[in-house]
Amino acid sequence: MDSTRKQRILIVDDDSAVQVSLALVLKQQGYEALCADGPRQALALLEQQPVDLVLQDMNFSLQTSGEEGLQLLADIRAMQPAPPVLLMTAWGSIALAVRGMQAGAANFFTKPWDNTQLAELIRTTLEAAAPAPAGNASRQALDAQFDFSGIVGEHPRLLKVLTTIGQVANTRAPVLILGESGCGKELIADAIHRNSPRTGKPITKINMGAITPTLFESEMFGHVRGAFTDARSDRKGHIASAHEGTLFLDEIGELNRSDQVKLLRVLQDQTYQPVGASRSEKADVRIVSATNRELAELVASGEFREDLFYRLNLITIRLPPLRERRSDIPLLARHIIGEVAASYGLPTTTLAPQALEWLSAQPWPGNIRQLKQTLERTLLLVGSSELRQADFVAAEQHEHGGALGTQRLGVDGMTLEQVERHMIVHALEQHHGNISRVAKALGLSRTALYRRLERHGLGSVPDSEALP
Repeated sequence: MDSTRKQRILIVDDDSAVQVSLALVLKQQGYEALCADGPRQALALLEQQPVDLVLQDMNFSLQTSGEEGLQLLADIRAMQPAPPVLLMTAWGSIALAVRGMQAGAANFFTKPWDNTQLAELIRTTLEAAAPAPAGNASRQALDAQFDFSGIVGEHPRLLKVLTTIGQVANTRAPVLILGESGCGKELIADAIHRNSPRTGKPITKINMGAITPTLFESEMFGHVRGAFTDARSDRKGHIASAHEGTLFLDEIGELNRSDQVKLLRVLQDQTYQPVGASRSEKADVRIVSATNRELAELVASGEFREDLFYRLNLITIRLPPLRERRSDIPLLARHIIGEVAASYGLPTTTLAPQALEWLSAQPWPGNIRQLKQTLERTLLLVGSSELRQADFVAAEQHEHGGALGTQRLGVDGMTLEQVERHMIVHALEQHHGNISRVAKALGLSRTALYRRLERHGLGSVPDSEALP
């Protein structure tokens, strides 16, 4: 882009009042605004000159299906693939906006909008879309610029994630990390913090599904002596612990609505009040959150507050599951087996070529966490300096009591929800219904597991929960 010209933003909406309002916001922020009444005029303008960002409505006629908007999005991406597109939609059409994001839009906002939040969304979207210094950087080039230690792989989808981290880590923008359980969301949060100006301060990690509603304020905000029974001394909360650092909110989708309001207040005002205190404290924290659920869909269903969603997702990073970057499995397997062997004080262990091929072909519904568990179990059971395919098969048969043919999880053709339910049912059977052991095996908190049991209609807690 010519550094002498203002960044140019195209507004596509058939409502002249929306055009005028958005153009005013953009001009106040130092951007050049172009306006189009609909798809035909928008595409004509794009043919004449490049733009840096598009703000696009989803409906241009009496029809409200959004098909016109989705078609225009596709046409814009075909004509000018580089500029990001932000979709405009009514609150009741968030599910439509999610379809647009799946089709290539960068993000969305709802009408009516908050000018300050929209300006921040536009700024960070443009920053994230700016060409990376290394262009289409290799893993080696990215590692030369940033500290991505602990993150293994060089698949293009992973490199795209790492490039995004490099572009946004230096800002205060809140980041939402989406991805299935076990695919490494915490490592991404660590990388964001480590490559930010806050790296000298702590990153405080909280599993939001593990905090009960009655303890939320005390855990997050802290309390003063005498605030309630057993409050014998002042206690610093998670937000105070993360002051001038990063606050990582894992499993943010499990937070109940009443506690969502309390968290939103902190993010809006950048202040909090410890339980029992008479004055508020400053909250200088950078928020990074993560979930294996689709927050936009939770917003559409009323389970998650829309205003909190916008506070959290200024930058969204979608972390690919392991099955979508199979070429990284050999690299991950070698890295993990080396770490596991060292942690147990065992000699160096290698993986036979056939074993790597077998590992690369597995579905891994539990992602990297499941891969690590498989490698660790096989290493401990076999104890050989070289692990072969037969060793992994034998270890899996041992895990399932020799009934691999009937017990192995098959996930072909299943949706993510079906896979999750299948894994929970399998873990309940394997651990005889003991909730604590099932939660540990699945890498969930007990609270998060209870919610999944309810969502999947798996009934009440079994009697065996009382077992030690």
